[in-house]
Amino acid sequence: MINISNVFVKYGDRVLLDYVNFVIGVRDRTGLVGRNGAGKSTILKIIAGHNAPHDGKVSRPNGTTMGFLHQDMELPKGKTVMEEAMTAFDRLKKLEQRINDINDELGIRTDYESESYSEILVELSEATEEFNILGGTSMEAEVEKILSGLGFKSSDMDRLTDEFSGGWQMRIELAKMLLQRPDYLLLDEPTNHLDIESILWLENFLKTYEGAVIVISHDKMFLDNVTKRTVEIELGKIYDYKANYTKFKILQAERRELQAAAYGNQQKQIEQTERLIEKFRAKASKAKMAQSLIKQLEKMDRIEMDSADNSTMKLRFLPSPRSGQIVVDVKALVKKYGDLTVLSDTGFELEREQRIAFVGQNGQGKTTLSKIIAGVETHSGGTVTLGHNVKIGYYAQNQAEALAPKETVLQTVEQVAPPELRTRVRSILGSFMFRGEDVEKKVGVLSGGERARLALACLLLRPVNLLILDEPTNHLDIPSKDVLKNALLAYDGALIVVSHDRDFLEGLTDRTLEFRDKKLFNYIGDVKGFLEKRQLDNMREVELRQKKTQAKKATERANSSKRSFEEQKEFDKKRKKLERKVQNSERNIDRLEGEIEKFELKMADANFYSKPDSDKQIEKYKQKKNDLERTMETWETAQMELEEFMES
Repeated sequence: MINISNVFVKYGDRVLLDYVNFVIGVRDRTGLVGRNGAGKSTILKIIAGHNAPHDGKVSRPNGTTMGFLHQDMELPKGKTVMEEAMTAFDRLKKLEQRINDINDELGIRTDYESESYSEILVELSEATEEFNILGGTSMEAEVEKILSGLGFKSSDMDRLTDEFSGGWQMRIELAKMLLQRPDYLLLDEPTNHLDIESILWLENFLKTYEGAVIVISHDKMFLDNVTKRTVEIELGKIYDYKANYTKFKILQAERRELQAAAYGNQQKQIEQTERLIEKFRAKASKAKMAQSLIKQLEKMDRIEMDSADNSTMKLRFLPSPRSGQIVVDVKALVKKYGDLTVLSDTGFELEREQRIAFVGQNGQGKTTLSKIIAGVETHSGGTVTLGHNVKIGYYAQNQAEALAPKETVLQTVEQVAPPELRTRVRSILGSFMFRGEDVEKKVGVLSGGERARLALACLLLRPVNLLILDEPTNHLDIPSKDVLKNALLAYDGALIVVSHDRDFLEGLTDRTLEFRDKKLFNYIGDVKGFLEKRQLDNMREVELRQKKTQAKKATERANSSKRSFEEQKEFDKKRKKLERKVQNSERNIDRLEGEIEKFELKMADANFYSKPDSDKQIEKYKQKKNDLERTMETWETAQMELEEFMES
């Protein structure tokens, strides 16, 4: 387990982490949450060993492995996607090379009776066994499985990584990390560059992951589906909840309510005691009573009220000018980049006040069509017709990054504000949490979340009746996303929104357009309805696979009928024996995992290590871990024997 002990971090006058303590267990599923700038990424970098705290320490057992996906990763150039992903198996590749070298050496040696020949045979046997146990024979298949889950096509495997955008390169890094299966997996905003299908795949992968997962994410559904524990960082302090994000919010509100009640009651008690002290001081006969009350106050454990950071931006769109009934009419649209066709014979209509979500895998044309409708990019064929009096507000995917870095916050807004709003610019910025000297900051020094808020402020300065928002939640924390969603629900114009955030999209739109294979597929309803429909489609695919499996089993039964009675009897006897071996191993694994989990719950208690028998408990814990590892090996061997027997 990882032990974060008395970690202190300070930048200038601001204390970011104020001597915080918590423990990460070996199978924990932990979400790190808090406002932008609260210190989530900082503590993740400290746990990973990339940064050092100003005080305190982080410790973890020797020999454990760690993977850290962060926002500043860069891939080396010159390798294909497959080659780069295969670097995750460097250890296996070296083992494979050693096996090949030994085989080459054995091919030319003739000293069969020598001791060195026996030693090299033993080395070959051990290396081959280790290679097989670690999955060496299925490396490429495993790489393709992970890359496919993260959205790569078969045709992408031989493309150079240099050809892919930063978001896709981040997926390759994530694939490498998942393939290495470290004991501790640290993920900083892993869903930022993933589409909905890839997010769903990653959720399912992490649910069965054998190691610990510590994740920072502003995706509420992802946190709910992956994590079982939430560590909140607020104003330098740590609050630890044994719950996913949604349950954490309920428990957080209860904690604050109880704390406020206890604080209020104590303040009343203090005021009452202080009044009595003042009253008794005036009388000589009551002087002892006054001194006694003073001592009571001095000994009292004062309840400190947490000063929660509840500040949020205030967002409201101006009333929309009335447009024609048809806002956008797209017919037979074609978009090509050289020989690459992104959209082919695409069409749809958007009516006044209608709301549409663009969803689908990255690279399918969602952003491209958004740009074409917004008039910032041309199309190769077909027509795009805007309705009467349509006024567009467009928020590009990189809108926040496109702001001029040398301009101040105030200058940025003043340049786009209409004359009648120039006198209210400071007030408008205040509602977006830019107050006082903040408005004089250069855009270049702002955080991603601050730039996103500034870009939204610029968007709200003029009335529009068609909003086109391409990934508007990027860089926004969860409270800010909630504010934006509520503002959009109150907005009275037409809306096109590109997003992979299911919680943000749910209930926001009444139509969903899926981009797939250069075409558009129309679904009535929001993203929840779309995903349910797609799940049914996927279930049909599963049914087809099941039918193939059943056909295969029928063939096996037909083959078994050709055996003689005695042969079949012997076959069934051996099969049942192997099946029992597998089942016994599975039961032992379940038992050991349960016992290990109980140990980990004890060890998560901060007082555990001060107990006299803690060393013995840790030894028992280690023994259980070793037992589990051996049982897993027994299960793998038994499973392999059963599969080989059934195929023979």
